[in-house]
Amino acid sequence: MASLNSTRRDDDDSVVLVREDFFARTLTLNRPRQLNALNFEMISRLLELFLAYEEDANVKLVILKGKGRAFCAGGDVAAVVRNWRLGAIFFRKEFTLNYLMATYSKPQVSILNGIVMGGGAGASIHGRFRVATENSVFAMPETALGLFPDVGASYYLSRLPGFFGEYVGLTGARLDGAEMLACGLATHFVPSTRLSSLEADLCKVDSSEFATIQAILDQYSQHPALKEKSAYYRMDVIDKCFSRRTVEEILSALEEEAAKRANDWLSTTIQSLKKASPMSLKISLRSIREGRLQGVGQCLVREYRMVSHVLRGEVSKDFREGCRAILLDKDRNPKWEPSKLELINDHMVEQYFSKLDDEEWEELKLPARFNLPVTAIAKL
Repeated sequence: MASLNSTRRDDDDSVVLVREDFFARTLTLNRPRQLNALNFEMISRLLELFLAYEEDANVKLVILKGKGRAFCAGGDVAAVVRNWRLGAIFFRKEFTLNYLMATYSKPQVSILNGIVMGGGAGASIHGRFRVATENSVFAMPETALGLFPDVGASYYLSRLPGFFGEYVGLTGARLDGAEMLACGLATHFVPSTRLSSLEADLCKVDSSEFATIQAILDQYSQHPALKEKSAYYRMDVIDKCFSRRTVEEILSALEEEAAKRANDWLSTTIQSLKKASPMSLKISLRSIREGRLQGVGQCLVREYRMVSHVLRGEVSKDFREGCRAILLDKDRNPKWEPSKLELINDHMVEQYFSKLDDEEWEELKLPARFNLPVTAIAKL
């Protein structure tokens, strides 16, 4: 509940609700019926607000959350899939927002009390503090859509323990709040019943010092036990299989493990890979591997090349087909082309990592920033 000292700056029809509270600004993603999927208007508004708050000495921290049962279920990609140039503009703006958050000079506290997928992860994981709850559900499901984990995911997934990032990025596996905390995607876990009190305390702090905000979050944070069937308990198998050089070798290693012992987790993991776009799997694995050696800005510039190629569809039209099957017709039966991993050669994959041969296309030019990336995962 807003305090007596708080004011709302936008009406309830705005895609982003703004509340001014003492020294904090609380931004609420406001498309609950669309699970707060990021459209161009929402991304533009967030970028405008974050830039303004960084220059405003009265603003000490920014709190970001979602209205309803989702923080943010991703980007509203179905709206741009039919026009690749409009799609490129959408992703250019989104990736710029991701970079701003990754290098933000003030604390960003994201309250992840619900679904956090795709673009929603990009709008939160790059920030310094990510608060998960018992309602959190995280996933990067892009390979099932003919895309790849973007929004800087090759940076933060590659910095998860072992090869857990490859597992999450390739399979689209869902993680709960406890698993997010265990692997570092979340910095804190707070029961949803205590969020209002947490937000009230954060808003009263006249400081942008990370340590000060950390101390408040630590007072509320808990360390929940992982569920018995958590994938995090299977790190030995994940590291053994997902450390392999190619997607084919990863699948083969998983099938070898499955032949040794019947296991629901192994079966589900194998099926997830076999249902995904073969091209998406190939470029996703290479992207995450390259991300291990690159900064967040380099990752975003490379991912922008990749997403431009995906949108243009000159090598494969899997993204358009995935949007049709999953988001539009919803028959959940995409016809991938190429249909098998073995039909994809190195040259086809390489094209996604090259500049586009188009006079009107430009590389992603990120703004000059003077802060090092603040993503806590980078410290693992």
